[in-house]
Amino acid sequence: MGRWRRGGGGRGSVGGRGRRGGRWWRGALAVLVAGAVAVPLAGAARPQVPAPGPAVLAAPSAATLGSAYAANRANALEAARMAAEYGDRRRAGVERVLSGRQLLHFDGRGTGRVTEVLGDLARAGRVAVLVPGSDTGLDTYGRFRAAALALHARLADETPDGTRTAVVAWLGYETPGTLGTAVATTDRAEEAAPGLRALVRDVRAVAGPRARVSLLCHSYGSVVCAEAADGLDVDDIALLGSPGTGADTAAGLRTRARVWAARGADDWVENVPHLSVGLLGTTVGFGTDPVSPAFGARVFAAGAGGHSDYFAPGSVSLANLTRIVLGDTRAVTS
Repeated sequence: MGRWRRGGGGRGSVGGRGRRGGRWWRGALAVLVAGAVAVPLAGAARPQVPAPGPAVLAAPSAATLGSAYAANRANALEAARMAAEYGDRRRAGVERVLSGRQLLHFDGRGTGRVTEVLGDLARAGRVAVLVPGSDTGLDTYGRFRAAALALHARLADETPDGTRTAVVAWLGYETPGTLGTAVATTDRAEEAAPGLRALVRDVRAVAGPRARVSLLCHSYGSVVCAEAADGLDVDDIALLGSPGTGADTAAGLRTRARVWAARGADDWVENVPHLSVGLLGTTVGFGTDPVSPAFGARVFAAGAGGHSDYFAPGSVSLANLTRIVLGDTRAVTS
């Protein structure tokens, strides 16, 4: 069965439930990983909406940013045409709208990949990169973008004169489904990490080495950020509604960045057991609760919100995330 690791502290850990509770969770997670290993993913055989391959682009820089946007807009428009011809009007509508936006990357194949920039990335001194959690693809991109828009608007209100900001909404990996087995393992995060590292390099190439870059990682996206964190050139990593990272401590992420964590009072993630087990080449569960003292992150207030409310306009969590992105860390409330 592999070696079990109990999460360090936190209300979701097994310690207070005794041996019977521990055996229950071990059994439940064992069944889950068995399903993940033995059962093909639901929908894997479903027909894919046709789309062109990604545009071939020059190396990213401030000078090539405009041409990248133009090439990706054209690619999204062609994907919309192909989806409409195929008969998927919903996908075609999403891609048609995307064809009018600032796209750093776009790939309409499968569940889709898109990296959208809000603001002037080439001249931004503060950049926030948003990393989504489960159930996010082109068909549900609107709700992820809404979070990016809310942060972008708050930054516009709070940014000091003379400072420019940009928000990058990175849907750069195949997110797991909330009701699927993949959401309980690190597999998708391990696959996604190289893409996130490449995105940060692209952001640095465009915005320059002096820009302050923050990763804001929601739910399963926090597992992705943790996998990519080692040596990543970012200033802050914020874990929002995180089920765990796969690391025992913030120091275990091996990052120079400040590591933050928050969980809303009504977030169901609090009830996720903070355990992990290795079995048949994969890992189920994500270990230590990131908002527990044992993890060692800088825990900040997220208010009374639920799992999808961290970027809600007017919320405590959005106010604190804005302060983190701007570097006003002393004003972050705990």
